[in-house]
Amino acid sequence: MNPRHIPNIISVARIALVGPIVVLILQRQFSAALGLMVVAGLSDALDGWLARRYHWQSRLGSCLDPAADKLLLITGYIALTSLSLLPLWLTVTIVLRDVVILAGAAAYYRRVGAFEGQPLRISKLNTFLQLILLISCLLNQMAGPFAPWPFTLLTGVVFLTTLASGVAYTVVWSHKYAQARQQTQT
Repeated sequence: MNPRHIPNIISVARIALVGPIVVLILQRQFSAALGLMVVAGLSDALDGWLARRYHWQSRLGSCLDPAADKLLLITGYIALTSLSLLPLWLTVTIVLRDVVILAGAAAYYRRVGAFEGQPLRISKLNTFLQLILLISCLLNQMAGPFAPWPFTLLTGVVFLTTLASGVAYTVVWSHKYAQARQQTQT
């Protein structure tokens, strides 16, 4: 095995953790689910560090890593929403944002061609806050109920950053599309 494949193997292993995490959440085994999420988070940090440190970045890795993160977050939100621990409107907003971004990327690829997508700062913040809310929800179930206002505030902030991130991607990629179309017409 070539060592440069290690980050991709770690990303695939993180994807494999998604199923057990969801099952544990649905079985209300929140401590075990959180434990596996910590393992997934550490593996995310490790594969990123290895890829950067040893220059093992690859096109596959640039797809696998964010896919693993999104899969973990979206399935975690769906599982917690199915237990009525997170509001449906928030989960629908998060899923719709990702669907719009994927549809936009597919349309751009089909009409213009290949692209190098870089995550926007607002998107990184949104992903971080989504993770914090997911972990907070699990901790709330494990350690007893927290005061409701921080949870409500965090839910609202996640909603707002999800919307802002979706709008930002739409604006940025619409602009890039218009520029690409203008270049092909001249």
